[in-house]
Amino acid sequence: MTVRVRIAPSPTGYLHVGTARAALYNWLFARGRGGVFVLRSDDTDSERNAPEYHEDIVTSMRWLGLDWDEGVEVGGPHAPYRQSERYDRYREVAMDLLERGLAYYSFATSEQLNDFRQEAQAAGRTPAYDGKYRIDAATAAGRIAAGEAAPIRLAVPRPGTTTFADAVRDEVVFDHDQVDDFVILRSDGSPTYHLASTVDDVDFEITHVIRGEDILSSTPKHILLTEAMGATPPVYGHLALLMGPDGKKLSKRHGHTALSAYREAGILPEAMVNYLALLGWSPGADETVVSLDEMIKRFRLEDITKAATIFDNDKLEWMNGVYIRQLDVAEFVARVRPLVEGDLGRELSAGETGQLLAIAPHVQERAKRLTEVAGQVAFIFGDFSHDEASWAKVMTTPEASVAVAAAAAGLATLEEWNTAAIEATLRNMLEETGLSARKGLQPIRVAVSGSTVSPPLFESIEVLGREVALGRLEAARSRMSGN
Repeated sequence: MTVRVRIAPSPTGYLHVGTARAALYNWLFARGRGGVFVLRSDDTDSERNAPEYHEDIVTSMRWLGLDWDEGVEVGGPHAPYRQSERYDRYREVAMDLLERGLAYYSFATSEQLNDFRQEAQAAGRTPAYDGKYRIDAATAAGRIAAGEAAPIRLAVPRPGTTTFADAVRDEVVFDHDQVDDFVILRSDGSPTYHLASTVDDVDFEITHVIRGEDILSSTPKHILLTEAMGATPPVYGHLALLMGPDGKKLSKRHGHTALSAYREAGILPEAMVNYLALLGWSPGADETVVSLDEMIKRFRLEDITKAATIFDNDKLEWMNGVYIRQLDVAEFVARVRPLVEGDLGRELSAGETGQLLAIAPHVQERAKRLTEVAGQVAFIFGDFSHDEASWAKVMTTPEASVAVAAAAAGLATLEEWNTAAIEATLRNMLEETGLSARKGLQPIRVAVSGSTVSPPLFESIEVLGREVALGRLEAARSRMSGN
């Protein structure tokens, strides 16, 4: 048997990190077993679907590096892969079930269904509709022929149970008292999620369905539908939901939930993949940083935890910092250069690109997100100005004037403009003036970078170049003296 798995997001919103984790687990499972990974679009909700959401799903999957073998954008032997293009197939299945007596037209009114639920609750029963108001097939067919419209419901066998071996949660049993005669085709002829999803899984020959536990209660319905179609149900595995740090279901109150927000915030795709993989699965040996190739080799469905997992932004940023530091300098610059240029509103010149390459290692070792970099190096390329809070904190003391004047004088005499010579000159200045490193070097930092927070001072001065650095020291000295 060839493993065939799928991910089926609805283009009604941006790709959620929980859906991205499910996609990753399906992808790892397929890749580790020489299987097929399918990307399907569950786009039956025409009122909420939007092209930008579909584009976000495709872009986000590609950003993560989760390529798909069949599906939207790439095609395949089971095309089309958009549910909106398969309505005839869903109606065909519904009518076949109807003709075989496995489904029926339901003329129960909303008032009758409400009465049924209230009676069941009063009697302590599960309010799952059991077809109480079902009429005989001939009468139903006559009413339809006369022009009435009615949904089609699957006739759930009663009494009975649906039992399946969940790849994550072990054996799961649903008594059919908990499963209503659910609608598979609405009165307007459109399919419900249950029908469309199940028919697709059967037609696309899906062998394993790995998805969130919020769909668990739907699984007996999908199994019953699959069996009614004469097919063998796939193996199901239901992932525990992601939680926020407060132990509640991950939502916007915890921060971003859309994968695109993390991409825009400077998270590397490699770091996000690694972090998502660990949200419910362990590669073993207490490892946290694991390559994608190693994940493929080690991933097993039975190793996924049943317990809910906390999505922690601080841990994600830590892991992102690890991956940032693993990049070689050229690759790091290639990734941050568009962000720097976007912040500047222009392209870097050849000389400025060289400056970015020179300062990059000193920024890279401290960065947690790529988006931090532009602000840290802006003093090199942008319109320079002093942060007024930093100026007020550091530059208004007598020691600051002494440090800036002495540094300007010392650096002006340097024959070679490099980090070693700059550091030696400024440390010699500290000895001659009797200033501490904090009181002597912080004013120089503010003078040349505009802030108390910047890349390493000596390296920054070298990258700025003699003319610019001395010009900024002189400008700072002039401002302090009131000239």
